[in-house]
Amino acid sequence: MAASKKKIEDAKRLKYIRALERFAKTVQGFLHNTQEVTHQSYMKKIDNALKVLQRVESTQLYKGELQELEKLVEKMIGYRQSEDDIQQIKADILYSCNQLEKSKKHKKYKKEKHAHSKYEEWE
Repeated sequence: MAASKKKIEDAKRLKYIRALERFAKTVQGFLHNTQEVTHQSYMKKIDNALKVLQRVESTQLYKGELQELEKLVEKMIGYRQSEDDIQQIKADILYSCNQLEKSKKHKKYKKEKHAHSKYEEWE
């Protein structure tokens, strides 16, 4: 019994998304936790993380958050050969990661309007 085309595409897309997330989390954790970041160490970390990403076939992503994640990964890879100050690169990448997480969480948590008036009938 062969798997349907849609299931195969979904599996490929899921593998690609997980690889992107793993890449981004690895680089973000490295930049956040390392005290003395240098261009050499950043390039080495990107090259190691790219090995995992290159094993997975890239697919089309449709959700906005996932497209933003893909852009963030491309930005991280683009900074690999950049001659900018490493602290500026670090600040930019960490800011972008924070904005991505913020946009993800914004959809999950929504403040209830007029929450205090919900229980007025009970008094």
